[in-house]
Parts: sequence; C-alpha cells; structure tokens
Amino acid sequence: MRLRLLTLVLVATPLLAVPSPAQAANECAGFPVCVPVAGPWVLLPAGSGARRPIVEYQLTCPRGYVVGGLDAELSHRAIDVTFLGRLGSPVNPGVSTSRSVVFTASYVGTTARAPSFRPLAGCVPAGGSGRVPTAARAFPPGQPTIRRVRTVRVRPGTAQVTQACRRGERLVHGSHAFGFAQRNPPSESLAGTVSGSRAVRGDRVVVTARGDAELGGVKAVLQVHAVCARAR
Repeated sequence: MRLRLLTLVLVATPLLAVPSPAQAANECAGFPVCVPVAGPWVLLPAGSGARRPIVEYQLTCPRGYVVGGLDAELSHRAIDVTFLGRLGSPVNPGVSTSRSVVFTASYVGTTARAPSFRPLAGCVPAGGSGRVPTAARAFPPGQPTIRRVRTVRVRPGTAQVTQACRRGERLVHGSHAFGFAQRNPPSESLAGTVSGSRAVRGDRVVVTARGDAELGGVKAVLQVHAVCARAR
C-alpha cells in the first residue's frame, strides 16, 4: 500500500523518557517522546515524459522503536514523495509501520538538473500495537514479501554491490538509490560524480557503481534493495 506523505502523526503511548534531539522538520510533531532519524540527500533521475523513474530509500529506527512520524526535505518543489505502509486499522505504529520505512520518490518537473530529497523519520517507543485477527473466507492482508537492503559508501572508482534474497526466497523486485550525507542538497556537479547500472541475476540484484575522482571526501552512499517473496 502506498500512502501520500504529508506528515504522518500516529497515536502512540510513550513508554519511557528518551532524549529527543531537535528535528529538522515535523517528523516528531505531536510526540512527547521521539527520536528523529535523517537520511542522506537521495538523488532522483531528472527524467521527462509520462513515465518517471521511481527511487526507493529505506530508513531504520533504533532498536526498540517504530516509525511514528514522517517528513522529507526537497531540493525542488516538483518532487513527489510517498511511503510504503501496511494495510490495517487503526493507522498506527506497529500496524501501518514497523522499525523500518521505505520512501518512494520521483521528480515530476522539467527544470531541475539535480533533484534530490532527504527522508526523515520520527521514531517512537514500540508499544506492541497489533491487528485483531479477522475471521473471513478470503485471506486478510499480510506480509508476503520481505525487503533485503544493503547500504555501502561510494568511493572513487568502480565497484559491484550485490543484494540477494535468502534461501527459500525469490526475487520479485529490485531497485537502487544514491545519496549524499550532508546538510544541503547536492549540486549538479556533485550529483554527477556518482552513477550506476543495475542488473538482475537469478535472485540477486547487482549494481555496478562508479564514483569520479572529484568525489573526494564527500560521503556518498549507494543503497540496493531486493524485494523477496517466500517461495511457495
């Protein structure tokens, strides 16, 4: 299920007092106990036409916390950001979200040369929320897939990064994203220092990443996603 990303504020009961650093946006709005987590600036392809490439990026909360609120910072207004959430009622930490959240984004404008977005998550103490089982003849929504994610640093040169499904799983979708861990959106010249191509080999997603010499000491990351279904 894809939900429109505004700022998701979910009902949660604080379990313990955890210091909460000042957040950059509204990912922790409405929560007395919240730990903000910020991702890097994730690059988006500046495509055109009716079919725009979609980039996926995953953020993970500290152990013992679940995602309670979401926000994002954009380098350009014409960036469409959503997130993947599970079906269930009520919309609640532990039901719609878990410890990790996947943002999806695409650039829908025509003028930006290096569009990017920075995903933000507000993490709240896990409260044991869950769904009451329903008796029905049809199957209720579940979790038929699991997302295997690998994040590595991009350095000058060429390297292959592989993320595979585990034994008993089969690959159903693969994606990758580049990001820059810095305060401001990357410039067009900095965005051009990383590139890559993706291939699927059996149940593995293989990305050939390239970093220019000009990358220098800037922290660039590559995240590779393998969405796997349990073989049945």
